[in-house]
Amino acid sequence: MTRVLCIGSAVVDFTFTFDEMPDRAEKYVAKTAAVVGGGIAANAAVAIARLGGDVLLSAQLGDDSVGDTILADLRKEGVDVSHVTRTAGARSSYSSVYIDGKGERQIANFRGEGLQLDVGTFASIGELDAVLVDTRIPEAALAGLELARSRKIPGVLDGEAPIDPRLVEIASHVAFSRQGLEATMPGQHPDEALLTLANRCGNWVCMTDGADGTRYGGPDGILHFPAFKVDAVDTLGAGDVWHGAFALALGEGMTEDDAVRFASAVAALKCTRTGGRSGTPDRNLVSQFLKENHQ
Repeated sequence: MTRVLCIGSAVVDFTFTFDEMPDRAEKYVAKTAAVVGGGIAANAAVAIARLGGDVLLSAQLGDDSVGDTILADLRKEGVDVSHVTRTAGARSSYSSVYIDGKGERQIANFRGEGLQLDVGTFASIGELDAVLVDTRIPEAALAGLELARSRKIPGVLDGEAPIDPRLVEIASHVAFSRQGLEATMPGQHPDEALLTLANRCGNWVCMTDGADGTRYGGPDGILHFPAFKVDAVDTLGAGDVWHGAFALALGEGMTEDDAVRFASAVAALKCTRTGGRSGTPDRNLVSQFLKENHQ
């Protein structure tokens, strides 16, 4: 079984759905509401578990009830949380998420207080096939990418702003959001920005852009993979799920081209299902979707 280490944020999301996104300072009544697990690295870890991978999560939580809720949900999903650091007296992170009738979302996040992450436990981790990090805890992300480089396995950076430039330089694969790429290379066309970074750092780079698909490549040039056409009802967590699926695919030995196609299918299916990461598909559903969609 392919084994992936995910490093970064783990939160709980309080989600509310509306026909139209609230835009005034007044009271609104949600159509539906739910409490779901969230966080960039945690969402990716759940995706990897659902897709058949063996996944470990390294994250920072407080010793509060929010932290208890986060860990209980991750354990239920089959994520190994033995490398999660819980700090006495700290406050765990959580978010309020508004989702409109088109599936688009607005997020307000409390990052937590007094949180710490012990990267000293990384050395005790046995065999790994890939490492995936987000940008929320830069020093932990750097330690994870250094671990990947030392073991000669893929080290994938989920490039969401703000991005410590050291992470871009050391990662073997950098998957930017459009916002992350624009913050890193302001004023440049995405293809130009990706090509410049690939030549500067010598790594594989991409930009995921929702319904506009994924632009990707390396020093030799940039390609475009169009997004699968689906009826989106909830985009919450789709980018995180993409990154988890991509890291798993690389760990399994897929080429970057095949990994992009696989990850794009997983993210597309997630968008057709409500509930944030709880809408992440399993491997059988993804395999069937890819058989029916040959792009």
